[in-house]
Amino acid sequence: MRWESLLDDCVTSVEGLSSFLDVDETEKHALEEICKKHPVRVSQYYMSLIERSSRKDPIRKLAVPNPSEKSPKGTYDTSGERSNTVMPGLQHKYRQTAVILSTNECATYCRHCFRKRLVGVETDEVLQDIREVANYIEGHSEINNVLVTGGDPFVLSNSELESILHPLSVIPHLDFIRFGTRVPVTFPDRILMDENLVEMLREYSSSKVRIYVVTQFNHRREISKKSRAAVERLQKAGIIVGNQTVLLKGVNDSLEEMTELLRGLLTIGVLPYYVFQCRPVKRVKAQFQVPLVDGVRIIEGVDRNLDGHGKRFRFIMSHPTGKIEILGIHDGVFVFKYHQAKDPERVGRIFTHPVDPRMTWLEDTKLELD
Repeated sequence: MRWESLLDDCVTSVEGLSSFLDVDETEKHALEEICKKHPVRVSQYYMSLIERSSRKDPIRKLAVPNPSEKSPKGTYDTSGERSNTVMPGLQHKYRQTAVILSTNECATYCRHCFRKRLVGVETDEVLQDIREVANYIEGHSEINNVLVTGGDPFVLSNSELESILHPLSVIPHLDFIRFGTRVPVTFPDRILMDENLVEMLREYSSSKVRIYVVTQFNHRREISKKSRAAVERLQKAGIIVGNQTVLLKGVNDSLEEMTELLRGLLTIGVLPYYVFQCRPVKRVKAQFQVPLVDGVRIIEGVDRNLDGHGKRFRFIMSHPTGKIEILGIHDGVFVFKYHQAKDPERVGRIFTHPVDPRMTWLEDTKLELD
């Protein structure tokens, strides 16, 4: 069987979910209403990780619609992506980085997705003309890296991926290209069943432009035999694999769970890169956001539990003004630092905000700094 056939066999309906999980009739009706707005898609592999009878199962929370998604709290564009869009499928927010939205499809539609506005639905935000995008990047020598994301670029065919890689790989001022993908976590067969994909990545990374893969493990149970094998195959091809975790209520919002996750990643050679504060996305905020007070407590505890490479990650809020590192709490205030910023003058700036135990985000998008 080819990986494309497995992708076609994903669960894409509430009725399909109920053949794997306990879903009562009242719940079915609510989920069907939700899926009209934000579709469901779960790979057969990822579905197999869920405990059938447990509604509190963390993998279920990540992949299966929940009635709390009916909450309208939050916004769909929490990081100002629209305002940083240069052309369909290309964003240029930070001086050195271009972001390509290659597709709006994924092997599994994560319920906490911050691009919920476009994943699995009709959109005008994804890549349409790679030549036009490449010309823009070539004309901006300050751009030294490209993030290819989506959706999930690894659900594209090899020829589609190469159509993106080829024009980018000849731009002399690009140091590296990153692929942001959950495929090693939710659909490892894409990598395990297709040696041509891995060989293509190996060839480009070794002779043209360095390629990195940034994935997203959010719970220790996602580190399975298959996901380990997929990661190992990328690593054997010379691809460095990093991880960005999202702090999520009911999934990994405890010292034990986050510690076990990050330790587990280190055992398979995946370097923790960021832990993100969950964004206040509409139909996500009410279910998944953790108060910053709790987040700081968890992250500080994890830092004490880890050594060496395990301490490299940063606790980050991806804000319209930039990537803001959450340094901690001191004398009754949160201490923040701009790790990256839309305005380069802000990079490295430290600022504070009074502690509010209910606070989950910096609501003021203009942030006047001293």
